[in-house]
Amino acid sequence: MTAAVSRLFDRPWIWAYLAAIGVWVATIAFTGGQGAGAVLTAAFTFATFFVIVALGQMFVVTLGPGNVDLSIPATMTLAGTVALKIMDTDNSMILAGIAVTLAVGIGVGIINYGLIRLLRIPPIIATLSSSFVFQSAAIWYNRGLRIKPPPALGDFTTTVVWGMPVLAICVILLAAVMHVVLTRTVYGRSVVAIGQNQRAAWLAGVAVDRTRFATYVMCAVFASLCGLLFASFSGGAALNMGQEYLLNSIAVVVIGGTSVAGGFANVPGLWGAALFLFLLVTMLNTFGLGAGIRMVLTGAIIIAVIVLASGRHGER
Repeated sequence: MTAAVSRLFDRPWIWAYLAAIGVWVATIAFTGGQGAGAVLTAAFTFATFFVIVALGQMFVVTLGPGNVDLSIPATMTLAGTVALKIMDTDNSMILAGIAVTLAVGIGVGIINYGLIRLLRIPPIIATLSSSFVFQSAAIWYNRGLRIKPPPALGDFTTTVVWGMPVLAICVILLAAVMHVVLTRTVYGRSVVAIGQNQRAAWLAGVAVDRTRFATYVMCAVFASLCGLLFASFSGGAALNMGQEYLLNSIAVVVIGGTSVAGGFANVPGLWGAALFLFLLVTMLNTFGLGAGIRMVLTGAIIIAVIVLASGRHGER
């Protein structure tokens, strides 16, 4: 029994879940147990969007140092605005909207990797630069209009069954699929191999360029899908709707146990990290602390969780 518990605590993702449970317990203890279920429902609702973008970001980060996609917020905005304008509140246009969303994601991924591979621009600079182009395209295309989503799509993103959002259930299944992709497929093992040593992976016959290309495209596609779903959930696409996903997409990956140095990824930890980030903000708001104190405590608690997770992983 002791050995099993020790092995459990050796897993880097466990600390994100323990932290999420801890802040939730602290919150309901402060409120005397009122609204405990509602807080969990809200946590799963908003964590869902964090997990969607973090799935793509995780694969990119796993490719090795310097690999990160900073165009996620702009991609979300562009995909959300274009898709909702094309659907124009018509349920019969939902499939067309999804197809356009996927096309936007694929196009963004191709442009990002083109800048990285052909122009030899570092990924951070390439994706940050392209994000300005994508955001400007969204502003030009949308022109400040807030078009509502089709009723069926809006209902899908807001439906809750027995306290659990239907969208969250779908994303849990998606995360399970991506865990299999990471650990059981040639592509997933290639991503990990490249992150551990790109030259060694190339010498071993791994298609390095093709794998990196597919990873950046996949990350952009996940960001596009998140933009469509979040715009539908919130009642329309806003030009700043992806803003909080810039750093949070990276924070969820790191807190969830994925190594920022590359070569090690962790899908199960994404949900724990996403829930933790939302519940942490909820707890600090419930305590009624000032904005400055909230920011300091948020940073300190996040650092503590990352140190615990990375420390245990380092010991292994």
